[in-house]
Amino acid sequence: MFDRSTVEHHGSRKLCGFAEESSSEDMNEMLHETFMREAIALSRSNVREGKGGPFAALIVRDGVVLARGTNLVTSTNDPTAHAEMVAIRQACKILGSYQLEGCELYTTCEPCPMCLGAIYWARPRAVYYANSRDDAASIGFDDRFIYDEFPLSPDKRKMPMSQILRDEAAVAFREWKESSTKTPY
Repeated sequence: MFDRSTVEHHGSRKLCGFAEESSSEDMNEMLHETFMREAIALSRSNVREGKGGPFAALIVRDGVVLARGTNLVTSTNDPTAHAEMVAIRQACKILGSYQLEGCELYTTCEPCPMCLGAIYWARPRAVYYANSRDDAASIGFDDRFIYDEFPLSPDKRKMPMSQILRDEAAVAFREWKESSTKTPY
């Protein structure tokens, strides 16, 4: 569970190495850089260990790192095991919530479309990233084709998509709509 007793220590001027006259804005910038440097170190370690791509992410709340994730796609044979997804899953489990209220996500690269969707569903307060999607494309991680597919209707996409049994599936939607036990999200 989330331990608030460590928040004050991690957010203190002493941890950041700031003098008392440092501004709050300078402190925040230094904290952001500290967390991003940790994520960058994790991404480099992930490359050296051969666990997956050169990506890492941290979920931080009140100056405390709740979760760390690295890209584990190739080592786990899981195409969804991107660093952000791994970190989001861990942080949500720790918080006992499907939302990252009050949290910040630090990721070593601008999120891919899948991760961006998960980030919006998890609703962190902010996202900080280092490399851009163009930087990722330059080393073989080009998501441009996915971004290009989004505005297309399903019948125009490169991945064949056919709608079937809509009426039968709609029953579950009606049950959800009428349910008194649902947790809206």
